[in-house]
Amino acid sequence: MTQDDSKRRALGEFIKSQREQTTPQQLGLGHLSHGTRRRTPGLRREEVAQLCGISVTWYTWIEQGRTDSISPQALARIAETLHLPRAKRAYLFELAEKKDPVHQHEHSESVPPEILDVVRSIRQPAYVLDRYWNALASNGPARALFTGWLSARSESSNLLYFTFCNAASQQLITDWEQRAHRLVAEFRADCGHYLDDPQVHRMVEELSQRSALFERAWRLQDVVEREGGKRLFCHPLRGELAYTQVNFRVANRPDLKLITLMPA
Repeated sequence: MTQDDSKRRALGEFIKSQREQTTPQQLGLGHLSHGTRRRTPGLRREEVAQLCGISVTWYTWIEQGRTDSISPQALARIAETLHLPRAKRAYLFELAEKKDPVHQHEHSESVPPEILDVVRSIRQPAYVLDRYWNALASNGPARALFTGWLSARSESSNLLYFTFCNAASQQLITDWEQRAHRLVAEFRADCGHYLDDPQVHRMVEELSQRSALFERAWRLQDVVEREGGKRLFCHPLRGELAYTQVNFRVANRPDLKLITLMPA
């Protein structure tokens, strides 16, 4: 059995298990149980297929792992028909290696209160970035370090715009050109799932127009993980500073990243 066969089988088995655990009553379809004998309390294949608007034959093939031509839209209809909660829906799309059409452009500018509490409680610089690398939250030490970016007087809360369009970044970041190149490669890796997002397109176009360095770096198609590591700064008031950057993903908000800078 090939790896692709294993993935299709795992997807089919997961969908089948969720169908068998979903009763007509859960979907407000109690009438389907009246006057008929059901071997199991769960939905039948033909019932799910009808509710999803797909053929019974094709739906059966999906459960049997016999097809890989499942569109994201069809997966979304299956998830909605079976009333899959967020975690199970995400798992469904991970198994299928497809992007969820409902959540791929979902974006919220709000930060969960518990994450805000964490940011405030950290004594070292800490901030939260969204998928576009806008800083949605930061603590006092971070604002004191990034005076040209996180302060209320900054032009933009976006890390890329600060790095490439604000002269203060070149004075603050010790190895500015090297870090700038790496930031572009990290951003490309970070937004790989959202390259068709209109806002990402607008950002890349504007940054390319405003910064020749960004344009060159973006054209290189380089991709690296945002893995943290040593960060050097030359602060206008505090002089040379060295930190170790540690990154965290927010479990229930994968579009958010918590960045912390610990003294090196």
